[in-house]
Amino acid sequence: MTTIGFIYPDHAAEDDYLLAQQLLGGTDSEQGDIRLPVEHIYGTDLHAVPELLDLGSEARLADGAALLAKHEPDAVIWACTSGSFVYGWDGARDQADGLARVAGVPASSTSFAFVHAAQALEVKRVAVAASYPDDVAQLFVEFLAAGGIEVVSMASADITTAAEVGRLAPDAVVRLAVQHDHAEADAVLVPDTAMRTLAEINAIEAALGKPVLTANQVTVWEGLRLTGTTRLVRSMGRLFRARG
Repeated sequence: MTTIGFIYPDHAAEDDYLLAQQLLGGTDSEQGDIRLPVEHIYGTDLHAVPELLDLGSEARLADGAALLAKHEPDAVIWACTSGSFVYGWDGARDQADGLARVAGVPASSTSFAFVHAAQALEVKRVAVAASYPDDVAQLFVEFLAAGGIEVVSMASADITTAAEVGRLAPDAVVRLAVQHDHAEADAVLVPDTAMRTLAEINAIEAALGKPVLTANQVTVWEGLRLTGTTRLVRSMGRLFRARG
């Protein structure tokens, strides 16, 4: 049994993780070999730098790790992009290292998951289709640059709360990604774990003709990477169809 625990902020699109567990062949029963439990921490639901710094604080993540302890996870992921990249590259590394210490298992965050997933697909240049306000989205661009990924275009939808992002209809999610592609981009990145994307990834990739990396998708993949678990899944995009 492989158990990957996710600390998820507030409530929005956490059902993507149950869907991922089902698509990966895991169940809640003893017969399933993958479990993806989610525990929640709470802050002010606002895509603004001070609130995001508070949301990703050491104390809040320690609370999340304590909630996950009953699941006996093999790895723990902070399932929040903005609540990690807002700290910058070095700060996000300290954040993940601190989480690993309190959880007692390997840990990472969605921001690092994007970089590692892009590296796995040999993606160097990307377009970003962000739901955030522009100032927050720009911090993601800077984080990617620190990870060696060039952003050739960035669009921000200026949505200020995760709750609003979680209410986006599937066609709106597809439209956000497809309309903000760029001809020079190797892939399109959609960086908000509050957005339900898993069920739409193949449709987006079919429309784009290139990989799409979405927050909940890469977060699950990062947990599998940390535990050395491999799954080839046709319905979760090129990332889950790539070997190695």
